[in-house]
Amino acid sequence: MNYWLLKSEPDVWSIDQQLKAGAKGAIWDGVRNYQAAKNLRNMKTGDLCFFYHSNIGKEIVGIVKVVREAFIDPTDKMKKFVAVRVKFEKKLKNPVSLENIKKIEQLKQLPLIKQSRLSVMPIDSKSWKILNNMGNIKINYGKKIKKKKN
Repeated sequence: MNYWLLKSEPDVWSIDQQLKAGAKGAIWDGVRNYQAAKNLRNMKTGDLCFFYHSNIGKEIVGIVKVVREAFIDPTDKMKKFVAVRVKFEKKLKNPVSLENIKKIEQLKQLPLIKQSRLSVMPIDSKSWKILNNMGNIKINYGKKIKKKKN
């Protein structure tokens, strides 16, 4: 499984709108940067993605899952770019702000910091775990962790 981060301006498409899209999910379209489009092409069904609110908030707010791999973006008249379909998985209990991400030495290599304008980017597994812990959610590679009863 691979991990990704998808950016969206919350006044255009928010985590709450993604939630309302239901089990079918929603198309992640409109990406017109070649590097970001290449990242979309590399996504596989089942991959998990952080949902990042850009411009307003600048924070990771949730997790979505890829449910359909790359296909021609229906909003691209030239048919050069691709889209994927993602469905809502979880909201973070504590959104993880860009400001706090920048404070963590182990996250300094993230494209979110080094290539701040990139809208679709890979996240390595170590960083995925750190960011999950920062968001105070329990998710283990797409499987829910059962809490032990005391």
